[in-house]
Amino acid sequence: MSLMTPIRVAGEALDTLMPLHLVLDTEGHITHVGPTMAKVLAGRATVGERMLDIFELRRPREAEIYDLLRQGATGKVLLRLNDPFQTQFIGSAVSLPGRDGVLVNLSFGISIFDAVRNYHLAGSDFAPTDLTLELLYVAEANAAAMADSRALNERLHGAKERAESDALTDALTGLHNRRALDQRLHRLIERDLPFSLAHLDLDFFKHVNDTHGHAAGDEVLRAVARVLVEETREEDAVARVGGDEFVLLFVGLVDQERISSIAARIIRRLETPVMFKGEACRVSASIGLVRSTQYERPEANQLLSDADTALYASKTAGRARFTIFNPQIGVMEFGPKISGAFNSKPD
Repeated sequence: MSLMTPIRVAGEALDTLMPLHLVLDTEGHITHVGPTMAKVLAGRATVGERMLDIFELRRPREAEIYDLLRQGATGKVLLRLNDPFQTQFIGSAVSLPGRDGVLVNLSFGISIFDAVRNYHLAGSDFAPTDLTLELLYVAEANAAAMADSRALNERLHGAKERAESDALTDALTGLHNRRALDQRLHRLIERDLPFSLAHLDLDFFKHVNDTHGHAAGDEVLRAVARVLVEETREEDAVARVGGDEFVLLFVGLVDQERISSIAARIIRRLETPVMFKGEACRVSASIGLVRSTQYERPEANQLLSDADTALYASKTAGRARFTIFNPQIGVMEFGPKISGAFNSKPD
C-alpha cells in the first residue's frame, strides 16, 4: 500500500482522537463537531454555520488557507472564538479524500487553563495522548503543592507570631512583660511622642499570699490586670514587671489633672475585695508618676527610676496614694491619700 493512499476514518474514531475537531464542507460550513468542541460551543447550533462566522481567523488570511488546502494542508492556523471569553485556538486543517471537505483539528494551546475553567472541562474531554492532559496534571499537582506550601507557611507564621507574643506576654495575667514594656517605651521616646508613665505596686499583697495562699494571690493579680486594662485605652500599654508591680504607659496623656484623676480611680477600684473560695482578698495600690514632657531629653532608665522614687514616696507617705515626680525641681508632688475600705493593714 502506498503511503499516499487515502485512509477513511469513522466519525467515532475522530471524536476519540481529536475531540476538538471540526469537519467543514467545501463552502466552509460546519458538518460535524467533536465532543469537546460541542461542549465549548454548548447551546449554539453550529452545524450548517460557516466556521468563520463562529471563529475569527487570526492567521493566515482566508485567501491563503484555500491555496494551502489545495496543496493538502494549511500548516498552523490561529483562531479566536467569538464568545464572551474570546478563547484562542491553535490548529491545522487538511483536505479530506476526494476533496469532499476539510478537517480542522484544534487545541487550546497556552489558553488551556482558562478554557478548562471557563468551559468546565475535565481530563475526559481530551484525547488520552494529548499533552494537555500532562499539563493539567502538572498544574494540578503544582497547585496542590502550592496550597500545601501556603498552609505550611501560614502555620509557621502563626507559630512565629504566637512565639513572639509569648515572649512579650506575662503568662499569668496576659499583660505585656518587662521586655515588651522596654520596647514600647523606647519606641515612644524615639518617635518623640509625649506620654505619662505610672509605676504601680500593690499594698498588702504579701498579706494575701500569707493568709490565703499563692493561688489566691494569683487570682488577685489577674483581677488587678483586668482593672488596669479597663482603665487604659487601646493605644496605652500595661505591663507586669515584677511579682506585684505594674507599669502603665499613657500615650499622649500628660495633663496633670487628668493623669491624677486616673491614678486615683485605679487606686479606688483596686480596693474592691477579690473573692477567692468564699474569702475576701483585699489589697490597695501605691503609684509613682512621671511625665515625659518634663524632661529635656527623656531616657527610659531615668523615667523608670524617677517613677520608682515617686512610688517609694507614696509607700512612705502611707500607701493608697499617688505621687508625681517633677524632675525640673527634683521634688515630689503628693496626691491625696485615697480614702477606702482597706488602706491600713501592715505588709
